[in-house]
Amino acid sequence: MSGQTQRLNVVPTVTMLGVVKARLVGATRGHALLKKKSDALTVQFRQILKKIVATKESMGDIMKSSSFALTEAKYVAGENIKHIVLENVHIATLKVRSRQENIAGVKLPKFDYFTEGETKNDLTGLARGGQQIQLCRAAYVKAIEVLVELASLQTSFLTLDVAIKTTNRRVNALENVVKPRLENTISYIKTELDELEREDFFRLKKVQGYKKRELEKQLMNAKMFAEEQVAEKMSLQKGVSLHTAHNMLNDSSKVDEDIIF
Repeated sequence: MSGQTQRLNVVPTVTMLGVVKARLVGATRGHALLKKKSDALTVQFRQILKKIVATKESMGDIMKSSSFALTEAKYVAGENIKHIVLENVHIATLKVRSRQENIAGVKLPKFDYFTEGETKNDLTGLARGGQQIQLCRAAYVKAIEVLVELASLQTSFLTLDVAIKTTNRRVNALENVVKPRLENTISYIKTELDELEREDFFRLKKVQGYKKRELEKQLMNAKMFAEEQVAEKMSLQKGVSLHTAHNMLNDSSKVDEDIIF
């Protein structure tokens, strides 16, 4: 179905023309706002993508250094260091909380890490390897920070991707379906109203012509009636027939063109 044949099924009236025009104005404003929203989301989307790439590049080095620090700690403190650390830890001190950030009407989830309480590592590495264990812990804390940031960025990335696709579908629908349909409807209503106006004008001319003919007919009948009255009066006065009186009236109404004054 081509864009020219798409229109709303409405009655072509002046009131409906105003309603459709108001809908077109609303659709135009909505299209402009959604277009701005799509542009803002696209800018934010690209910024998050750059941050994800940079974070992933740095994550490789951080994970490598943390794994190397764990190997050093095991080498210095022994293989049982894992059980010693687990015995000293009862409650997690590094936690993650979520929040929402509003970007152009889209709520993006954000994750933040925070420290709660103190780590009880008084006896950890007391015999040997205490320094390497602390370095290992610091390396893995840094790795957790990067992972939380990456999780926040990737979640926001997926949410923005869905929001941009939805907004672009709405923009395309308004631009290619709704607005052309309303414009075609307005054009159709204007054409029908012009046709109705021409029909009314033609009908008015026909009525005026009919009234004019009726008036001429009434004037003719009145004139004939008046002549009939005069002929009857003349017939009674001169004692002639009605036909003769009509002939006399006709002769008196004629003008002799040969008379020169």
